[in-house]
Amino acid sequence: MTEDKEKSGSEKSDSEDQGSDEEQQVEIKENHEEDTGTFQELGVVDVLCEACAELKWKHPSKIQKEAIPVALQGKDIIGLAETGSGKTGAFALPILQALLENPQRYFALILTPTRELAFQISEQFEALGASIGVKCAVIVGGMDMVAQALILSKKPHIIIATPGRLVDHLENTKGFNLKALKYLVMDEADRILNMDFEVEVDKILRVIPRERRTYLFSATMTKKVQKLQRASLQDPVKVEVSTKYQTVEKLQQYYIFIPVKFKDVYLVHILNELAGNSFIVFVSTCAGALRVALLLRALGVGAVPLHGQMSQQKRLAALNKFKSKARSVLICTDVASRGLDIPHVDVVINLDIPLHSKDYIHRVGRTARAGRAGKAITFVSQYDVELYQRIEQLIGKQLPLYKTDENEVMVLQERVAEAQRLTKIVSYIRIIYIYWIEMKELEDKKGSKGKKRGADSDDDTEEAAGVRRRIKGKNKHGGKRKR
Repeated sequence: MTEDKEKSGSEKSDSEDQGSDEEQQVEIKENHEEDTGTFQELGVVDVLCEACAELKWKHPSKIQKEAIPVALQGKDIIGLAETGSGKTGAFALPILQALLENPQRYFALILTPTRELAFQISEQFEALGASIGVKCAVIVGGMDMVAQALILSKKPHIIIATPGRLVDHLENTKGFNLKALKYLVMDEADRILNMDFEVEVDKILRVIPRERRTYLFSATMTKKVQKLQRASLQDPVKVEVSTKYQTVEKLQQYYIFIPVKFKDVYLVHILNELAGNSFIVFVSTCAGALRVALLLRALGVGAVPLHGQMSQQKRLAALNKFKSKARSVLICTDVASRGLDIPHVDVVINLDIPLHSKDYIHRVGRTARAGRAGKAITFVSQYDVELYQRIEQLIGKQLPLYKTDENEVMVLQERVAEAQRLTKIVSYIRIIYIYWIEMKELEDKKGSKGKKRGADSDDDTEEAAGVRRRIKGKNKHGGKRKR
């Protein structure tokens, strides 16, 4: 994967510099030579080098070249690198190598901000450690606590967890502790802290050993991350691949300025125009993700939603449908903006502009990964101008306008308006159905309480329970008289 990235990156730089003088061409060659190398040269053992080769990682990425030798020396690391730079490999390989040298259960803990990222990191650990029998456990919210407790009782080597659910297990699961932990990794540390996991992170830091190795990986260095660094790392080495916020060169970025009421029409037009591609559409709310997915389905587009209010099983199912290309459009909130590596994503559409400019970089980083080309289109309405200007200021360039023919777009208005009406009806039916389910559950709970009070009868009213008590009393007395 990283080989493709570096090859295509060098090809791009060569094509851009055609016709330039010889000195520039020499520089390009030198840069290309610097980007090559092997994992063996970094000090990675043969068995893990073979695992990298099986994953088609023939050359380490920049962050891996910088971080792995330092990690193998046994030092704490602060890793700063842009999204899609191979950060997982940068901490997974040193941890697995240390595990080979000193096999131990509950060896490493990786904290992540989102459930999807946790599962993805687990997949990479299992792929890299398949030949050495590494056991991983994913501990995230939305899953059964008892089932997770059983997995933890088997004492896996690597635990990948979201902070909230891990604290639940540390407090409530008997026999589970991390007193022997050797490695702690906080991946996407800025997002962990932005999601207000500070309290949970503090609790975790209090119950794990001070004598450990700690890796802090983040795309951005915020004040909260600096505070966390002082609290949890010992003489860390700072590994910085990019100092400014940037997007990859092969990403074509555009904006489209339209009235807010025509957003849906323009979205459908772009999906039709670029049909055959794979899309991620970002929206700002969970309700918005569901609404747009229903709208597109009404128009015959294979869309699937992904947001924080879905159960974990549904979230994984939606992601698997999109990954397997069974659905061509994924409508999601920022729950999918970090860390997700889906190589076949061709186009990212920001239907709703992100409130935080840094989230834009993470969103568009879902495409143009590993040296591939990609396209990002941001919808800017009359209410979003200031937010959009902040994004341009952050990335240090003005984006070109995505050209559309207004007459062509407006041909779709009637069809889209009809689909919007259908979507509203379906949404109302869903709300009524959910309300009915909740009321039924409430009645069932009341019923079960009544059953406890009224012995074993199906009739759960207080009156019936009173009648049963009187009948029992009579039978007892009747029995005594007979004797």
